[in-house]
Amino acid sequence: MGVANFGIAGMDWQQRVNWDRLREYRIERARTMMKKHGLGAVLCMYDENVRYITGTLTPGWCRLKPGLRYAMLCGDGRPIIFEQGDIGFQIERHSPWIPKENVRHSFAWIKGAAGPASIQQVTKFAKAVIQAMKDNGVAGQKLGVDFVDINMIQVFKEHNINWVDGMTPMMEARAVKSLDEQECFRIVGAIGDATHWECMKFLRPGVTENQVTAHLMQYLYNIPGMEDVEDVIVSSGPNTWPNWRNFSDRIIQPGDIVFMDLAALTWNGYKSCYYRTYCVGKEPSQEQKDTYNTALKWLYDSIGAVKVGATTRDIAMQWPSAQETWGYEDEDQAAANLWGHGLGLAQYDPPVISRIWSLDHPIDIQEGMTFALETQHGKKFRYGVRIEEMLIVKKNEIEIVSNFPVKQITVVDPLPGYGDHVK
Repeated sequence: MGVANFGIAGMDWQQRVNWDRLREYRIERARTMMKKHGLGAVLCMYDENVRYITGTLTPGWCRLKPGLRYAMLCGDGRPIIFEQGDIGFQIERHSPWIPKENVRHSFAWIKGAAGPASIQQVTKFAKAVIQAMKDNGVAGQKLGVDFVDINMIQVFKEHNINWVDGMTPMMEARAVKSLDEQECFRIVGAIGDATHWECMKFLRPGVTENQVTAHLMQYLYNIPGMEDVEDVIVSSGPNTWPNWRNFSDRIIQPGDIVFMDLAALTWNGYKSCYYRTYCVGKEPSQEQKDTYNTALKWLYDSIGAVKVGATTRDIAMQWPSAQETWGYEDEDQAAANLWGHGLGLAQYDPPVISRIWSLDHPIDIQEGMTFALETQHGKKFRYGVRIEEMLIVKKNEIEIVSNFPVKQITVVDPLPGYGDHVK
């Protein structure tokens, strides 16, 4: 069991997460992977990569809009942030680890929403990229990019920019977490534990799925350091299988199976994915308990396969085939039912584990990886169970940081025997 070692605020009398050390680790790890792939520079447009190399926060409205803000790491130079509009003046104030001359404004075209002006904007963008590479002595070398669109392809060709895949080196960088990042992950786990406890207290017959989601959103946003809550999935009764991974205004009834997933709370950039299953108003049936025990075995069999030197194939082999288990056409039809994925500044850091690809394209498990493993099972349009654990890969052990009880379905029964009449 892994527990957070420290609180979430900074103190003068105790070394907690060392943010300066964390940022420098990320910059140098990105640089190492950049050079390993023969790149002179990387251009990062995805939020998680911009955060990784600059330690700056992407405002909510800028997320998933590559080009509104972006960053570069060139040669041996310090990171450069191209900030949206005049927010750069705030960056100078908030983020003194970025040299003032490296805080610049962006040239946005918003994925082509600028219409005919997009080429004009991307031309400005390309010229700024070329200048940054010249300034850092890597002009003409390969530029790794983590995003590209049709406008960039055209303008980069016109300006002889030798662009190549930059997402792979950034993924490789983000795959292995520093000790400070691991402590962030433990804190995320502790917040998840508390939120599931809050969910257990709030759940009762008569509330709706969206009311549970709203209550937990409010609970989470009251926690210092909470930047974003991407989704709180609350599904009940027939919504739990197949798992539609959402919430609705369905009224939760006595005897309903309910599961809740924190996908993803974001504390200081670091994300969760954390399922637990509840039964509201009565004890689950023996069939439901058996179904849960099956999913639990799949989960812990896969956790048992995790160790340094193992591969994602070793983990995925612990799960049954979708064809045999649910009668599906192929593994793709069961995508994310039996699943593993890295967690960090993105909800999908490496490794991503599935029978779809891991059996034939295994990836090595490395010390310092942080990821979630999750399994589910159920009866179509009746009930489904889903459970998930978040873990850190240590040199000689696995540390689980999700500590809300998991060995059985959590029963929420406000009155003893209430709902026993429900079949």
